Amino acid sequence: MKSRHYAAISSKNINIGDRIATAGKFWDRFRGLLGRPGLEEGEGLLISPCWSIHCFGMKFAIDAIFLDEDFRVVSIHPDMKPGAMASNRKARCVLELKAGEAARHNIQVGEPLIIEPSTR
Repeated sequence: MKSRHYAAISSKNINIGDRIATAGKFWDRFRGLLGRPGLEEGEGLLISPCWSIHCFGMKFAIDAIFLDEDFRVVSIHPDMKPGAMASNRKARCVLELKAGEAARHNIQVGEPLIIEPSTR
């Protein structure tokens, strides 16, 4: 996760994360979260463009939130374990968060997320 462009993600006026790195270049998207020991609350990775992900070689579970071009949630794949795969052809990007964060923030399919530059 070499990119240091951070985004702030919010929904229903609730901060979901303010340390969301973006992966837009091919190798950043390909590598994703590989090599990381885990994610903390507020951390994540926004992969764009993307409609399919895998957790091969990862050491921890994640929540994957698939978003359309308007950042509306099209599907949620909670608690994806290492080795899992998920996809959604309607998605244009994927937000990867610490496992359990989607439920903790009550993120729902159809809900729009607000993505803007972080102040960090």
